Amino acid sequence: MTTAFYTHADCQRHEMGSWHPECPARLQAIEDQLVASRIADFLDRREAPLADVDAILRVHSADAVARVREHAGALAEGDYYPLDADTMLNAHSWQAALRAAGAAVAATDAVLAGEVGNAFCSIRPPGHHARPSEAMGFCLFGNVAIAARHALDVRGLERVAIVDFDVHHGNGTAEAFLDDPRVLMTSFFQHPFYPYSGPENLPHMVNLPVAAYAGGQEVRALVEQHWLPALHAHRPQMIFISAGFDAHREDDLGQMTLVEDDYAWITRRIMEVAGEHAQGRIVSCLEGGYNLSALGRSVAAHLKALAGLD
Repeated sequence: MTTAFYTHADCQRHEMGSWHPECPARLQAIEDQLVASRIADFLDRREAPLADVDAILRVHSADAVARVREHAGALAEGDYYPLDADTMLNAHSWQAALRAAGAAVAATDAVLAGEVGNAFCSIRPPGHHARPSEAMGFCLFGNVAIAARHALDVRGLERVAIVDFDVHHGNGTAEAFLDDPRVLMTSFFQHPFYPYSGPENLPHMVNLPVAAYAGGQEVRALVEQHWLPALHAHRPQMIFISAGFDAHREDDLGQMTLVEDDYAWITRRIMEVAGEHAQGRIVSCLEGGYNLSALGRSVAAHLKALAGLD
């Protein structure tokens, strides 16, 4: 199975200040670990294109898009514009956001065309907190939501699933598809915790709150008991992953205790569903993960599973 790896240098030019945990070094940590774990040569590396604005507008309002484009475009090098207390723009943020969304859409097209079996997008800014009407929580545009909408409305799929294993609830993704049963969303998230939302209690929203310090045993039980039955019942023709790694026990932005093997196990379970219903078609996009060492190791475990190397 060939796994594509999408990224672009523009994604490292977006930054929100030296203090900010969602930093360019995250992508470099992933690159370093791919070399250290000797899997870099097994990936089909591809450059993320710029997204068409029309693709973003399938999820986000024109005002939300214009706010990012215009404020970022007005910034001088080294200046910042705050969209909220922890979401900043710099002069490169618009370009980075287009690359992030463009990677997700291009990966979707490549997987649907059969060019690769699945894909991982090593991109930033992340996306799953971005509401249709506004950026928030480190996120500018909902990359996974944009890709899922592309698969449905442009490529003609009838059913897709989004799996989110970030420590934070993917409130933006959930809001984007709240009234669209073509999209099954499954997640777990620490609760109560930022962004203090969810679950939605809808048949196509299996978003499960867990307590702080929950670990692999609890999460695996939730996957077996709740995610997998819902995914098999939905029969998705493609699966998208919001791959956040901040539920790792070494990550200070959450209080869960997952380890690399848990991420590999979750990935393999998703692949089994994709193999049965979706011709193996998976597109995974980076969300959270802020301890650089844990992030690199966790992404490597995720990619080894996707590429069948584990």
